[in-house]
Amino acid sequence: MTTISTIDEQMSGLYGRVFWLAYLANSLLVMGNALTFRFAELVHFLGGTESSAGDIVAFGTAVAVVLRFSISHVLDDHGTRRMWPICTLLYIGGSVLFITATELSWVLFAARAAFFVGLTGMFACSMTHIQNHVPTERRTEIIGNLGSSGFVGMILGSNLGDWILLVMPDKSQKFLVLFGGSAMIGVAYLVIVILLTRDQLHERPSPTPPAFRLLLRFWPGAVVVAAMMMGLGVTATQTFLTRFATQQKFEGIGAFFTGYAISAFAFRLLVQNWSRTIGRHWMLVRGLLGHACGHALLAYVTVWWEFIPASILCGFGHALLFPAVVSLGAGAFPKECRGTGTAIILGFTDFGSLIFAPILGRIIDDFGFRAMYLTSSAAALTVALGYTLIAFRHLDDESNAGRKLAGT
Repeated sequence: MTTISTIDEQMSGLYGRVFWLAYLANSLLVMGNALTFRFAELVHFLGGTESSAGDIVAFGTAVAVVLRFSISHVLDDHGTRRMWPICTLLYIGGSVLFITATELSWVLFAARAAFFVGLTGMFACSMTHIQNHVPTERRTEIIGNLGSSGFVGMILGSNLGDWILLVMPDKSQKFLVLFGGSAMIGVAYLVIVILLTRDQLHERPSPTPPAFRLLLRFWPGAVVVAAMMMGLGVTATQTFLTRFATQQKFEGIGAFFTGYAISAFAFRLLVQNWSRTIGRHWMLVRGLLGHACGHALLAYVTVWWEFIPASILCGFGHALLFPAVVSLGAGAFPKECRGTGTAIILGFTDFGSLIFAPILGRIIDDFGFRAMYLTSSAAALTVALGYTLIAFRHLDDESNAGRKLAGT
């Protein structure tokens, strides 16, 4: 009876008010972001090409990467109570600026930068906040379960975006509703953030060292390459899939992202204990293989329903990659620098997008979408094979085998 009571107490502590408010907030955030998956369509509407879209995405990502690696320590210095609302306001401002863009100009570049800096900061604050509320050995589990909220938002946002495009004949009005809706969702998110952090106290005995210094001292290892592959996957699907669907004359991208989200949600529940059984290194290998296979199938999609098997494999890959990458990457840093560590490892995801967005855009312009997806598939497969060597040679200290070896 005592054991049952202890378990109930632990579960209520982990999955109480803080978790569910954070879950709602993250669902809204991903829903709002999903409405902007049509960004490449907006660029095309304003007279741009796939390369133009890739360049603008790369610029916004570059700004985010520079800020992550130069001032990400402010998250530890000032806490999520201050930084989370600031990032949310940047996200809202970027969404509003998208609406004002009438041509390919600096406005679109500035909008993308503000939007993406805010978005990445919001995710970093959310992950840091939830990790600080759980025991160390439960971090991968809580990151994964909180991340499942994003799949709910992805389903709602991608299908809502398809519906908006379907029922509104005027293109300028479509983009007004899509990006204006993203801004409104950001306002609702801000309210929840204020509720989550209003009683939060932040004490910082000494300033956190700059991110570059921390990175050199607590280098996370090869997990940064896996994080970059996540950035590649995000760019290939969230930026360019909508243009692929338009070229193929499909009605939208809801089928892919619904299948992706349902698959990721289901696998996230099924494999939530894998970090303690097979270990996080093998989770990374399997996640990368899921992405490799999913992108290979995307290269040969000719009818809308063929999105579904590809989405299931990509969803499987995401379900394993995200919690393992964040847990391994942030876990390389001491607890008092956990916010900076989380921002840094997510920064490598952005760095992957920065590198691959313009490359993928030019591959599409020169060789087509099939070549682009085969390229992204080959990159994920190569990293998976390389990381297999690490998984064989290094036991994960969070796994059962790793804890036994350490005598804990």
